Amino acid sequence: MRGPVKPRPRVDAVRETLMSWVGARAQGGQHRLPPEPELAEELGVSRATLREALRSLEDEGLLTRARGAGTFLADRPRVPNNLAENFGVTEAIRAAGMRPGFVEAHMRRQVAGPREAARLSLNEDDEVVVLDRVRTADGRRVVYTVDVIPASLVAESNDLAGRLARQSLYDLFRTELGIVIHHGVTRFAPARASRTIADKLRVPRGTLLLYLDQIDYDETGRPVLSSHEHHLADAFEFSVVRRGPGRRKA
Repeated sequence: MRGPVKPRPRVDAVRETLMSWVGARAQGGQHRLPPEPELAEELGVSRATLREALRSLEDEGLLTRARGAGTFLADRPRVPNNLAENFGVTEAIRAAGMRPGFVEAHMRRQVAGPREAARLSLNEDDEVVVLDRVRTADGRRVVYTVDVIPASLVAESNDLAGRLARQSLYDLFRTELGIVIHHGVTRFAPARASRTIADKLRVPRGTLLLYLDQIDYDETGRPVLSSHEHHLADAFEFSVVRRGPGRRKA
């Protein structure tokens, strides 16, 4: 008597496995995928399921397929970002010659809580406005951002999330709130994608990301914006000017 038939893996599960496999292969400098029969056997899936998963990755621009040549990892441009300059993701993407955009933008009001209260010099029960969205470059999801603003700066009727389709958050601060961002202080750290962030960026859970934690100040030195950004590591190139000690006084 034959045992129970195992259910076929769902395409999204195969897709996640395939993305992890592709990511490891890219880090190893291998850009051509094996033939479909070999790849299906290595991943332990049917060729039909594999084809559907490959098609979804191709639609997102992560793979390219050429008849008679095979399947290749897409050569995607990176967004350059100078760490010595304080400008937003929108400006960085546009400066790289790509089209900035966002998806899944949400705006809500909530109490600050201890962490954001300390960062924005507020009381813990003061209200803040939270904007979270996925940033895109030429349609590719590259950054998940959460921006926190003291609610006292934003009128109840002001729909910042709706206005972000037309201008950057820094521009909105200037035009809508009458606040000029003078400077920001940023902390950088590696981070693994949680389930929520992995879903937002369409990457496997545990993918290594670059986490930017920034507080922006106005011209009086008042903290007006607390930002948390998770960047795809392969989508950005960061640079900074490092100055020498110069001439020292005796």
